[in-house]
Order: sequence, then structure tokens, then C-alpha cells
Amino acid sequence: MKPNDRNLIVVGVTLCIIIAIMAPFIASTNPDGLEKTTEQIPTNGESGIYQAPLADYKVPFLGDGPYSGVAALALGVLIVLGLGYLGAFIIKRRKPPEISK
Repeated sequence: MKPNDRNLIVVGVTLCIIIAIMAPFIASTNPDGLEKTTEQIPTNGESGIYQAPLADYKVPFLGDGPYSGVAALALGVLIVLGLGYLGAFIIKRRKPPEISK
């Protein structure tokens, strides 16, 4: 890996972590349009189709504090970066098809 590429990756990961740390403290506590609408429209209860692993950007065992949000966002950043790295690694290992002349 070239030093310029490595520096770009380090800066990008650092920015992602900084945003993940700051976001719970500066985010609005008011629900967005979709969440507000679902709160206003009566339903028959929970559908039970899908349960989000980190609902409302909170880690369940850390409670409702902002540090729970920091942990959930940092975990999400690490998962996405790991999947991106894995995808790039797989693509890099594939040999290009040989060109026949």
C-alpha cells in the first residue's frame, strides 16, 4: 500500500470515529418525520417481523445515556469499515481474466 493511500485511510477512519463520538451529543432529540408519523398513527402493536440489533442507536446493556449511542455508532463504523476492507481484499485477490489476442 502506498503511503498516500495509507494516510488517506487513517484520516478517513479518524474522521468516522470523531463523528461517531460527537453525534449522540449534538443530534436532535426530536424524532424525524417517519418516526413521528409512526408514533401518531395507531397500529395493532408490534409486527415482530424485524428487530433491529441496535435500535435507536443504543447498546441495550449500556442504557439510554449518550455513551450507549457512542458505542453503537463506533460499533457500526467498525462493522462497515471491516466489511469494506473484506470486500476490497476479495476483489484484489481475484485474478483478472486473461486477454486472448
